[in-house]
Amino acid sequence: MNKKLIYIADDEINICTIISSFLLKEGFEVKTFHDGSALLAAFNLRKADLLVLDIMMPRLDGYTLCATIRKTSSVPIIIVSARDTEADKIKGLTLGGDDYLTKPFSPMELVTRVHCIFRRIEFNQEKHLPQQPIHIHDLYINPDSKIVECCGHIISLTVMEFTVLYYLSLHKNRAISRSELLDKVWGFEGEVETRATDDMIKRLRRKLTDAGSNLKIETIWGFGFAIKNNTDAKE
Repeated sequence: MNKKLIYIADDEINICTIISSFLLKEGFEVKTFHDGSALLAAFNLRKADLLVLDIMMPRLDGYTLCATIRKTSSVPIIIVSARDTEADKIKGLTLGGDDYLTKPFSPMELVTRVHCIFRRIEFNQEKHLPQQPIHIHDLYINPDSKIVECCGHIISLTVMEFTVLYYLSLHKNRAISRSELLDKVWGFEGEVETRATDDMIKRLRRKLTDAGSNLKIETIWGFGFAIKNNTDAKE
């Protein structure tokens, strides 16, 4: 089995060294870069399986790098940054990040999140979830191409955003708990920060609204979320 290739971009050499050493011990192939432009050039020559990006870097910052890569690739992206405001996190995730870690963080936490992302991808590839396209409200959701269309227009979603939307749509008319989403979509086990689910749902709602979709993701307070297939009901 080929090793998963991970690219790390951070202008702090010690951060790159620490993260790299932990990932290497876990059996990953790792390449480090100290500015965004270098990583982008390498990615254009050889695609990686996952990216770890700092925000504040010379030549090409993490936000711009993330947005640029998202134009052509759905590769999983974990953003790591000392910027810890809600606005920073929302921006990073909205531009295409799949996860956001605030510095300082435990290297083992990053390793855990990397494993969770790969486990989720493998879970989907093994087709534990039915893979038929779904028509719901004004959306057409294709799990093979990972494309969501609204009235003929494609909605740009990250892999994780797509997976959340597909899972909720697949189980329409049923309330899905936050813990179920964390288990089935993120692959987390045990007690983890459930804020990740709320942030993801907010981004999905925003993108659906911007696309003109009338699909609503309802919040079940104190529990989770649900999509109701009520297209025949009056608004």
